[in-house]
Parts: sequence; structure tokens; C-alpha cells
Amino acid sequence: MLLDKLQQLASRLLAEVLGETGGEIRLGMSASAATGQFIHGAYSRDLIAFRTMAVPQNIQSLLQSSKFDAVEDAWLTRLGENAADIAFFKDVGKALNKAGESERARTLLDMVDSELSGNGAWQDRLELLRHTGHLFVKQGKLHPAILSTLKKIYGEQPSFEELVEKMGLRKAVDDIPKTWKKVERLVSLLNFDVGSAVILEGQGAGRVVEVNMTLESFKVDLADGDEIRVGFGGVAKLLKPLPDKHILRSKMEDPEGLAQLKPPALLQMVLESYDEPRTGAEVRKDIVGLVPENKWSSWWSAARKHPQVISSGGSRRAYAWAASSDHAQDAVWESFEGADVRARLKLLRQNASRDDDLRGRMSELLIQQAEAAVEDDPGLALEVFFGLKKYGNLPEGISWTPDNLAVQVTDKQFLKMTAGMKERPQREQIYKIAAKRRQGYGEFAMQLLMQEKDARALDTLSKTLAPEALNSFLEQLMSQPRKSPAAFTWFMERAADRPEWLQRNPMRFLKQYFSALSNDLFGPLRLRLQPLSESGGTVPKLLALLDEEQAGQAAEVIGNTPALQEYEREPLLNSLYLRYPSLRQTEAPLYATQESIEEKREELRRLVEEEMPANRRAIEEAREMGDLRENFEYKSARDRHEYLSSIASNLDRDLNRVRPIDTSIVDGTEVVIGSKTRFVAGDGSERNITILGPWNSLPEEDVLSNESDLAKALMGTKLGEEVEIAGKTFEVKSIVPAF
Repeated sequence: MLLDKLQQLASRLLAEVLGETGGEIRLGMSASAATGQFIHGAYSRDLIAFRTMAVPQNIQSLLQSSKFDAVEDAWLTRLGENAADIAFFKDVGKALNKAGESERARTLLDMVDSELSGNGAWQDRLELLRHTGHLFVKQGKLHPAILSTLKKIYGEQPSFEELVEKMGLRKAVDDIPKTWKKVERLVSLLNFDVGSAVILEGQGAGRVVEVNMTLESFKVDLADGDEIRVGFGGVAKLLKPLPDKHILRSKMEDPEGLAQLKPPALLQMVLESYDEPRTGAEVRKDIVGLVPENKWSSWWSAARKHPQVISSGGSRRAYAWAASSDHAQDAVWESFEGADVRARLKLLRQNASRDDDLRGRMSELLIQQAEAAVEDDPGLALEVFFGLKKYGNLPEGISWTPDNLAVQVTDKQFLKMTAGMKERPQREQIYKIAAKRRQGYGEFAMQLLMQEKDARALDTLSKTLAPEALNSFLEQLMSQPRKSPAAFTWFMERAADRPEWLQRNPMRFLKQYFSALSNDLFGPLRLRLQPLSESGGTVPKLLALLDEEQAGQAAEVIGNTPALQEYEREPLLNSLYLRYPSLRQTEAPLYATQESIEEKREELRRLVEEEMPANRRAIEEAREMGDLRENFEYKSARDRHEYLSSIASNLDRDLNRVRPIDTSIVDGTEVVIGSKTRFVAGDGSERNITILGPWNSLPEEDVLSNESDLAKALMGTKLGEEVEIAGKTFEVKSIVPAF
């Protein structure tokens, strides 16, 4: 019982000590032995402290054996080797102090301090003072030592003295913990002193040009000419200092020198400026102004071929700079080993020219995987075949060649094989082989056409069919486009240049097209379908083939297709109205003040002459960045294009029907557009209602649009008549011009 209680007591004491030190103890003995030794003092508080610090094992052993002279010898040896090893000196110094060797610790730490000061290693000295200053600096001397060290490090900076005062570092000199908090704040702000090169997320690089102590803010001049102010409180979150050799800093300081660098050297500077790999778009953004826009493609092609450039990722490939060519090859091989087959083929394509041995090792692994895939995934085996033929080492005598597989597999296997092949040219080659050598290909090709999704591959397949088979396929496609959205989209695209296809049944063709625009199955294909309604596209050519009755049906379909924007709908309807004027419905005039008309005209001018051209340039730039399916910048620019075009189309239409409000017709006898009317109720309450057009309405101020229900009810009311407004009866007391 006594032993159990002693063990419980020991456990509690150990837990308390560990809780205070934050460390961990592992006892290499039985619980009873540990308890006995703990009670007899062998596991003293000091010994626990040794084990919770980062003290080397050999020093721990010396401390436990009270061999303090040996510890001192080790200390002096380390001091001679590396006086900047602050982690060693602070931990061993603290351990000596806890072991009762405070005088020895003081002497040894003072020696380190002298060595660091003598070497001018002021940053290391500040770190030593932070952790152990209380152990070796005399009372009342630590604060002056901290200040003097800070001055050695930062004294030449323009705002040092002012920030020292601002942080209150010369106050409360005896409160050392608070002093260190002030030091941290001071150092954080000095990172952004006048002259510092910084980067602001989303706005680019710049330079700090002013520190305002009164406003507690930094003024930054950005490289693009803008300026911003950032408060002391948010500077560490909003700004980041730029290292000396960062590409954005060098662009500000030596753009001419950078422009002279050869492509690989400039790319190296860009990639080594960041901790993470950079995409091609990010690299291009960093070198804007250094490489002319018209030379970007050739520059990029030359730069990324350097053997130390490593690429990773899929369509949004990112690039990094390896320490050497060997490091780059090791990194490529490591990525290759951890990748699936298709990713390995990409890596082979990207890196085959680096080294013959590397290409050979890659080829061997891919051959093994292709042979294992022939039965279950012949398409994958074919992809490996084509990849090795172009970039790797393809052995002779293999059975999984395109000529063999295109003929030997069943129809079901052929469909699966070609569906699994990602590269279009490879599928096309298989289609051509099958068309020449495969039995019953004509009927089987119909299934291939329904399965294939690439327009150019569909071109190839259509050319392998006899005319009657192709006509049968097109009829099936027009009847049931949802069975193959990709093939129907291809049909729509190619029909613009095939009059015999357009004339098959233009009205049915149009209905299927507009239905497809609103169908989710065609969602991924809308970017291809929508341009077909533009001038010169398939849809206008189909509209030209309609008689008057069909044109009326088409106008109704166009008007009721939600997927069409107004700017897309209007030219289609106009083409029908031009041929059949009886279909046109006259729009009511839109009333507005002359001032608002001028404002709208200016808005339209700005859209057409400034914003839309800028957006078109953005689309072209985004298009050059690569795969449009994963290109966020391209999709965003296209969405912006649709938005701007819609606004411009609506504005143009409204301006064509706008009429200036003429207040000269307000004669005070009845409520009209352009009048201001005073209404008075029986209880004496009043309302003053002005009727203008929709562009000038302010309902909260009783300025109504003539198109509103209340305005329509009031117009025509004569002076002295009564009207009901919001359930209350008012009499018309006066009618005057609104302006």
C-alpha cells in the first residue's frame, strides 16, 4: 500500500514538472525503481530540465555526472568552432545554471557575448541576450545592452530612432519581458522602413517612401505608378519584404540589366525568387516589360528547355529550377516513379532529351505496364506504343502494335480501346487502319461517330464512310442529337460550309440547335455552339432558307430561348424582320431627360470604344496561355465579353427608341409625362409626384417612371379630380412642369 501511494505521489510530481517544462521524460526502469530513485533525489528538477532542453546527449551525460569542467571544455571547443551556435550556448547555459553552476554559466556566456561583439555578429548577440541575458548581464545593464545591440544592427536605417521612441523602448527599462515585446514590434516595422522593397498581394511590387509616425502608417509607391498607405497594425499582413535578388525587386532597380540576360538566366531568377513552382502565366506576368510581347513565345520556348528546369502538373503546368542537371534528373525520376501511366508518358515527352539513360529507364517501366494492360486496356497499351515510338525506346517484335490491335480486337474492345485513348492523332491513325482492314467497318463506324468527341477526329471518321452511310448517320443525329452532343455540335459547325446539309430540314435543324443551347447535356459545348448564331455562322444561313410561316415559328423559338442573350437574339430577329417585315412588332418609345440621354450615349461610347476592345485583348492574351478547358482567365474574359456585349446591345436598342421629355407640353390641366403634381388628401396630408422616364425614376422620392403601374393610373388625371393612391383619396391641386 505504501509503495502504491509513493508511486502515485511520484507520478503527480513528475506530471507537474513536465507540465511546467513542456518536455517529455522516458524512464528506462521499472515503476518501483523510478519511484525510489525519484524520492531519493536522483531525478531532481534540474535533471528533468536537462532532458527537456535541446542539450546534446553527450553534454547531458556530463551534466548528470556533475562533470562540469568537461562541459566547460566542450563549450570552449564549440565556441572556437562556431560562436554563432546560439541554440547550443543558450540551452547548455541554462542547464548549467539550473545545476547550480550559475557563476560558471555567467562566465561562459560572457565569453560568447564578447566573441560575438568582437566579430560584429550583432544579430546573434541579440538572440543570445534574448534567451540568456538575465543569466550573465549585470542587473540594470540588460536594457542598455539590448538598445546598443539594436543600434548596431538597425542604427543606419532612416526611421530607427523615431521608431524606438514610438515603441517606447526607452521607458519601463526594468520590465525586460515587455522590452522584448517592444523589440519584436520594432524589428517587424523596420522591415518596412523607407527604401525597403516590398510586394503587396494583388497589386505588385513597390518601395516604401515614407514612414508617418503621427498617422502610424507607411507610404508605398507601387511600380505601376500608384501609391498606397498601410497602417502599422496591418503592415506585416499586407506587405512582404522583397529579398535582394527577387525578380520583382530587380525589375525596379535594374530593368536594363535584366533585359540583357539570356532566357535561361532570366527564367532562373524568376523561379528562384519563389518558394513554390511558377506557372507559365505567372512567369509571363513577372517578365512583363523585360521581354517584348511579340517575342514571348520564342523566349519561353528557349528558356524552359534548360536542363535544370523541372516541370510538374497537368494542363496548368508549373516550373521550378533545380540546383543542377543531376538534381533535375533525380527529381524527374522521382516524379516518374510515383506517377500513373499517362502521367509517365507526359514526363517522358517532356524529359526524353535530358539524358539517354533516363529515357531508357523510363521506357523500360512503360513497356512493362503496356504489356500488363493489353488484355484489359488495349487503348492504354497503344498510347504507350505511340509515346515510345516518338520519344522513347520502342523494342522490335512486340505484339501490341496499332496494325495488330486495330484488327484483332472485338467491336466492343475496339470501342473501349479508342474511347480510352486521349490523343486524337493516335485515334485517327487507328480509325484509318480499321477502315482499310477491319471486316464490317462501315456499319461499325456509325458507333464510332456517336462515341467520338473531337471535331477533327469526326472529320476523319466521316471521310471513311460511304455517302449513303454518312447520310443515314446525319439523319439519326438530327432526330436524336442528345445521343451524341459532340457529334451534333460537329454537325452544326460543319453545316455552315455544306449547303446540302443545311437544306435537309432547316426548321427542324434550328429547333434542335436552340433546344441544345438550353440543355445541360450540351453545357461543355456551349462555347462552340454559341458562335454559330453569329454573322456568317450556321444559324443565319438556316434562317435564310425559311419561308414566311417558318420564319414566324423561328422568331417565336428565338424569343423563347433562355440561353440566348439579348445581344445574340436581336440580330437573328432582325434578319427575319428584314426578309418578312410583317413579323416585326413596334416597340414603345422610352422617355428620358436630355441629360440622362447624353449620359447613356457616353456610357455606350465607353463600352464600345474602351471596355470591349480591352476585353477582346484580354481574351486573346488568355487564349495564348494554353488549354481553354482549364483556363480560368479565358473563361472569365469570355464571361466579361458576354456581360459587356449584353449591356451595349441593350443600351443601343434603348437609345434607338428614346425620346427626350418635353415639359413645354405641360399646360397645368392634366397629369402627363414631365409634370410634377401636388396631391392633397382630406386630412391635409400631401404628396408631390413627378412622372419621368425609367432612367430618371426615384420612387423613394416620388419620382415615378411613366412605365410604372401608379404613373399609368395617374396620367390623364385632370386638375381638381380625385384619385386613390395607396388606399387613400387625394385631390389634384396643381400640375406644373417637372423642370
